[in-house]
Amino acid sequence: MNRGFDRDRFPVDPWALREVSSSTSDVALTETLFAIGNGYLGMRGNNVEGRKAHEHGTFINGLHETFKIHHAEDAYGFAEVGQTIVNVPDSKVMRLYVDDEPFSIGDADVLEYERSLNFREGVLRRTVLWQTPSGKLVQIVTSRMVSFSDRHLAVMTMNVTVLNADAALVISSQLINRQDGHDSDADGVHPDAAARDPRRAERIADRVFRPGEYWQEGSRSVLSYRTNNSRMSIAVATDHTIETENEYDVERFVEPDISKDVYAVRARQGASVNLTKTVSYHTSRSTPTRELIDRCARTLDRTAAEGVAAQFDKQRLYLADFWERSDAEIVGRDDLQQAVRWNLFQVAQAAARADGLGIAAKGVTGSGYSGHYFWDTEIYVIPFLAYTNPMWARNALRQRQYLLPAARKRAQTLSEGGALFPWRTINGEEASAYYAAGTAQYHINADITYALAKYVRATGDLDFLASGAIDIAVETARMWATLGFWRSNGEDKFEIHGVTGPDEYTTVVNNNLFTNVMARFNLRYAAQIVAELTETRPAAAASMRERLALADGEVVEWERAAAAMFIPYSDALAVHPQDEHFLEREVWDLANTPAVQRPLMLHFHPLVIYRFQVLKQADVVLALFLQGDEFSLQEKTSDFDYYDPLTTSDSTLSNVVQSIIAAEIGDERLAMEYFIHTLFVDLSDLHGNTADGVHIASAGGVWNALVSGFGGMRDHDGLLSFDPRLPEEWPELRFRLTWQGSRILVTITATSLVARMLEGDESVTFSVRGDVHVVGPEAEVRVALSGQGPVRRANTHRAPHRREDGSVMTPSLPTGPIMLPTGLEDTR
Repeated sequence: MNRGFDRDRFPVDPWALREVSSSTSDVALTETLFAIGNGYLGMRGNNVEGRKAHEHGTFINGLHETFKIHHAEDAYGFAEVGQTIVNVPDSKVMRLYVDDEPFSIGDADVLEYERSLNFREGVLRRTVLWQTPSGKLVQIVTSRMVSFSDRHLAVMTMNVTVLNADAALVISSQLINRQDGHDSDADGVHPDAAARDPRRAERIADRVFRPGEYWQEGSRSVLSYRTNNSRMSIAVATDHTIETENEYDVERFVEPDISKDVYAVRARQGASVNLTKTVSYHTSRSTPTRELIDRCARTLDRTAAEGVAAQFDKQRLYLADFWERSDAEIVGRDDLQQAVRWNLFQVAQAAARADGLGIAAKGVTGSGYSGHYFWDTEIYVIPFLAYTNPMWARNALRQRQYLLPAARKRAQTLSEGGALFPWRTINGEEASAYYAAGTAQYHINADITYALAKYVRATGDLDFLASGAIDIAVETARMWATLGFWRSNGEDKFEIHGVTGPDEYTTVVNNNLFTNVMARFNLRYAAQIVAELTETRPAAAASMRERLALADGEVVEWERAAAAMFIPYSDALAVHPQDEHFLEREVWDLANTPAVQRPLMLHFHPLVIYRFQVLKQADVVLALFLQGDEFSLQEKTSDFDYYDPLTTSDSTLSNVVQSIIAAEIGDERLAMEYFIHTLFVDLSDLHGNTADGVHIASAGGVWNALVSGFGGMRDHDGLLSFDPRLPEEWPELRFRLTWQGSRILVTITATSLVARMLEGDESVTFSVRGDVHVVGPEAEVRVALSGQGPVRRANTHRAPHRREDGSVMTPSLPTGPIMLPTGLEDTR
């Protein structure tokens, strides 16, 4: 059930990830699992001594370098400038020497060890008892915190006690620009073997950071830089405080790429040395480094005035509020509970203080996917935020609003109206060099509008629309109106050709079902909110019409196109084809595909994959969830049964929706199987690339699988509803929701659903399996449940795949490399 998670090494703790024995064999994984961040600043879980690391990672959301994309064969409109997140100066290093012997966790004689990431405190701690080669016992306790209350602040401590003797003790606290290779002790082992893996970040050979002002004054050190191409600026400053009864000396050193504060302590037996390091990072797209240094100074001065203890107190209070709003509880299953909270905590670390920046695919835990923002955020993360921490959702949507000018420019380049958001980006420009599986995913427009609608429905925040966010819906609808075209064959149909859906194993197709269904939603919603804003905020609506030159005829055309949208359906097979020609392709024999050839994209040319019915991720099934009121239960069952065996789940996004729809149609076994996979995808490194950072969308998907899958929550047409599917082995599921400003606690058991108002002055109306209920302030409503919906037993004998003409398809594998007889090799 725990999918290979080592419970001897990582014991069950519902409120922390604890490691009770160290290993250097999987530092790449544990650096990610123990990463800390706040959405703006992130630090990988590198050991404090700064040695034997996979990637010495410190990242700031949105801080990136650009580079020219070199296409082997260029064409008009291809992405021209790549973007990649860069490693900012590393402040984590605090190296320890006892009698001039360096401490290194991989080489030392460690008698006791524990590392923990506490979800309520937001602090990474490590406790080690080290026996030196001369037999001295040294206790080392370190902590690391990236502040939620002050997004520019990190606090680190090191407490060292020699327990059984006196000793010469040295702590070298450093600030290092690792990005440009100026670390004399650099020993990162970031492998290049997977250089072709598109999930990995680009590597820049040239210098990234051009040094600016740098200095030391007293216990404060400052480094500053401007990036070479993107011209972004950064400043970082550190302060140190030492507390000890022992005598000590201090030496300080600074150069453009490194600063050191070295404390030489004459340590007496049992007399502790406590070093506290406070760090501030400030960045900007245009601000001079001199001003950023001043901002760093103000952050550190304020921290010193308040005291470090106050920062840890504020961290606990911040997280107490987060868990009060966001916790989801599987009662009686602490093993699953620990994994649930780890995942939800990762979303907080990626989103809490993004503050108008995007939420990257890996958050700020690693350089995977180059730090880019994808549509994953809008579909898997923002719904969780909208229902629990709506301000975080609003901030993430504001980032899309800021990027509208670039999206308009991109639409013009692709000969479309309105705006076309990029598939992957940091600065708003398309960064996907492979357009077929990237830029062609026009569905991102509808995904962003879907997230906007989710947020507005959950919060009732029409002011957000009135202040300019409505432009997102209007401009994306305009793009669909020009991308699609009318076809008359007895009746008028609106069709969309030449696009790629979420499934990247099937590209540039006509009438992708997901795209058409979501485009229909986008068009309808844009027309709806234009009318709603006109009625409720006439001044804002008038301003929008003038700002966007919106004519009434455009809105009428959106409604007409939505009503006539072509939705593929096969009467012969009683399923929705993923696209117009999907059912004509041969079927890939996934059951007999060797595990070493997964994921397929790393072992087969795209043209091989594109010829088959094989999915990287659930495409049609995702549409069944997002637009569930447009499909009957029978249609969902038939579509799920058809596409599930074709889905590789090579994408971490797939198992979420497969779990949700499996739960809805009554297949508890598959729902649980896919949920557990999602729950442990990073903790057990099930996709083999957690080393590059947490899969944030999958982490957000854990909440969706619990609340929308097993909790059966939907909000179609702005109506809150529940149709629970509690697993038989779970006694109780509890989760919190914020709806229209009121917070409710939902508790589901085998026989009842209880909704209790936790906060708010307005009653909340909801339905349970069609019956309407109202819960008022400081009250609760108990609804009896008769079972947990439809129940399907495991379907182990699937029907053979058939073509629409009734002929049977035999699943097959692509032919492997042809081995020529010796001496007959083609030498041309």
